[in-house]
Amino acid sequence: MSSPAHPGRKLFLNLPVENVARSKAFFASLGFTFNPAFEDEQSTCMLVGEDAFVMLLEHEKFNGFAPLPVADPRTHVIGLYCFSVDTSEEVDTVTDAAIAAGGVDHGDPQDYGFMRSRSFNDLDGHGWQVMWMDPASAAAGPEEYAASQA
Repeated sequence: MSSPAHPGRKLFLNLPVENVARSKAFFASLGFTFNPAFEDEQSTCMLVGEDAFVMLLEHEKFNGFAPLPVADPRTHVIGLYCFSVDTSEEVDTVTDAAIAAGGVDHGDPQDYGFMRSRSFNDLDGHGWQVMWMDPASAAAGPEEYAASQA
């Protein structure tokens, strides 16, 4: 596998939410943690991976960064957000936790053998996908992995 093109880069996704405390509790129930150094009454920093973060910002604060009005994710797709988990079973554990915490199941599970996913909408209507990919497939590429399993 080749090295990353920009190994020093980090990803910060800014996501508008109606109530940061409610959203933080929802994502904490899925196992996410937060960086208190980047938190106030209207925002929090959710740790997704070593170099990936989601800034949950209440609409008023988000509007300070965005030049256009915030779209309602219940009626318009703003984006689809996907994060990986360590095992195929964890796809169900995390998605079931999201649904138990008030999220909405979205679509049928996808299972391609080397990759498995499920989707849900969070409390604000944003679409999330929980995905697991076999490490051998990720290293070799899905086509090469599929050929090795034939």
